Amino acid sequence: MKLGATAHTDTFTRDALPPLEQWPDFLLDGFDYPDHLNAGVELTDAMVERGFGDRTALIGNGRQRTYKELTDWTNRLAHALVEDLGVKPGNRILIRSANNPAMVACWLAATKAGAVVVNTMPMLRAAELKKYVEKAQIQFALCDTRLMEEMETCAAECDVLERVVGFDGTSNHDAELDRLALEKPVRFEAVQTGRDDVALLGFTSGSTGEPKATMHFHRDLLIIADGYARDVLNVVPEDIFVGSPPLAFTFGLGGLAIFPLRFGATATLLEQATPPNMIEIIEKYRATVCFTAPTAYRVMLAAMEEGADLSSLRAAVSAGETLPKPVYDDWMAKTGKPMLDGIGATEMLHIFISNRFDDHRPACTGKPVGGYEAKVVDDEGNTVPDGEVGRLAVRGPTGCRYLNDDRQAGYVTDGWNITGDSFIRDADGYFHFAARNDDMIVSAGYNIAGPEVEAALLAHDAVSECAVIGAPDAERGHIVEAHIVLNAGVVGDAALTRALQDHVKATIAPYKYPRSIIFAQSLPKTQTGKIQRFRLRS
Repeated sequence: MKLGATAHTDTFTRDALPPLEQWPDFLLDGFDYPDHLNAGVELTDAMVERGFGDRTALIGNGRQRTYKELTDWTNRLAHALVEDLGVKPGNRILIRSANNPAMVACWLAATKAGAVVVNTMPMLRAAELKKYVEKAQIQFALCDTRLMEEMETCAAECDVLERVVGFDGTSNHDAELDRLALEKPVRFEAVQTGRDDVALLGFTSGSTGEPKATMHFHRDLLIIADGYARDVLNVVPEDIFVGSPPLAFTFGLGGLAIFPLRFGATATLLEQATPPNMIEIIEKYRATVCFTAPTAYRVMLAAMEEGADLSSLRAAVSAGETLPKPVYDDWMAKTGKPMLDGIGATEMLHIFISNRFDDHRPACTGKPVGGYEAKVVDDEGNTVPDGEVGRLAVRGPTGCRYLNDDRQAGYVTDGWNITGDSFIRDADGYFHFAARNDDMIVSAGYNIAGPEVEAALLAHDAVSECAVIGAPDAERGHIVEAHIVLNAGVVGDAALTRALQDHVKATIAPYKYPRSIIFAQSLPKTQTGKIQRFRLRS
């Protein structure tokens, strides 16, 4: 594969791409873009030219902004980045913010200026930010003024970081970057980036030790919209999006910015995307598409029992955690609509296997999204028979390219991305999640998938949430250990422990039952609601 033209005068990211022989195969049929492409322009100025100028693009922090307003805002910001900060095409810009319209505006403006963006979330501390800055040689940081402390601590320790500039995350334009931008014209001659220029660096979440930066081109940002969002979600301009994943994660950036803006729809953005806040937004704006994790959907189901009106939702997308059958069943029973379980990866940018509105099954991740191929392989890369657990291998129009990282060779084998998930493909071609490769519990010689035990436990009336891990055991190597949050009013005692163990034995193969049950007040989670099992293991 030969790379197209570049507009980057700072060639750091192109120079940091893995060697071509370590790239996965890219299947680009049907994803045709011109040699020069700027994703920031495509999601703003191009939308105004197509007649969407007066439609609402973003809702957040008490304000609504049209596509014309978003276009003007981002063009002013881009002027400030280039003229006042001296940003050059290919420079890296870190953005530190919660989910709000100002963060989206900064990302789009930096993209128009030809920069390579690293979006980060408020939970990160200076030491973590420093790893990103040093790995990606980041020269500029745009930071919500409410989150400056850790950013300034990081900057004091990083020589490469030349400039930290504050922006007003509340969208009142009361910060240095905003004041610079207000003086600027609303037209900006965006950098004519190549479609193969790096536009985004996504640092992998939940990685222990050294973070990995995944590299995504301008064309990749449009591919996930023109693929998954069109193929699976059938997005239309009337759609209103809501969700919990941070824009700092590619799942959130796709679902809450790229997908709505690509199709002239509306994104609602919440700084605190708790289930009650999402429910309020869904009711207020009659939101139609929701992105969140199964744990949040359980809260929404309970809220519907108490009268919440979520009938406007036509698409409930679940990712980040495997979707337990009881949650899927309850949602179908309550709404008559399927919950769309899917699997994505930061390396692949977004979801590549998914259920469809007209083709969905419980406890099933579905079939590959248009443009993607998937198979289940053994450790040698051979396809395993249907019905057997193996490693998920996938290829398509997006794929893994790590920035300057020896781990590239471990993720890509013979042109296929090996995602780190264990899956089963059934005889009908549907893919079923078994476990993360490191979530497989080997107990007395048996392979036990933690999520299967979790699904069994979640089907019990007493259980609100649970996480299953393998706990070291002298006799069996590991045993299944369940950490359980009970529903209100339920007492966790020896009798309930026995009842839950018997329930699992009656639901799935008896050898999979949890030999240890720990009742907890809460489970450790990421900001997206993913349960952090590694913290339970430690």
